[in-house]
Amino acid sequence: QVQLVESGGGLVQAGGSLRLSCAASGRTISSYAMGWFRQAPGKEREFVASINWAGGSRNYADSVKGRFTISRDNAKNTVYLQMNNLKPEDTAVYYCASGSTSLIPKRYDYWGQGTQVTVSS
Repeated sequence: QVQLVESGGGLVQAGGSLRLSCAASGRTISSYAMGWFRQAPGKEREFVASINWAGGSRNYADSVKGRFTISRDNAKNTVYLQMNNLKPEDTAVYYCASGSTSLIPKRYDYWGQGTQVTVSS
């Protein structure tokens, strides 16, 4: 059974930083692309970033380019999202997902339970 477990969320002031982690079990993610999405209250789940299996290709939503960095450590079966210069509009539940680099959530096959990120102004 595949499990993705996010951690690292929390409350931070605007301009601050957080690093999210997504640890996988039940699947060796080194062969899979991975993505991060987020969902704010009352809004649809939106793409944040994705990375291919080797880590050589990364995509970002325009809203986070230059501030967020996705990376992976296949030896640790873990994917990361470094978030810098956080803004109140980044407040959301952040989810990691496996199996694609698509912007479309349904293209991913497994999802974590999410971790809350709250950015105060």
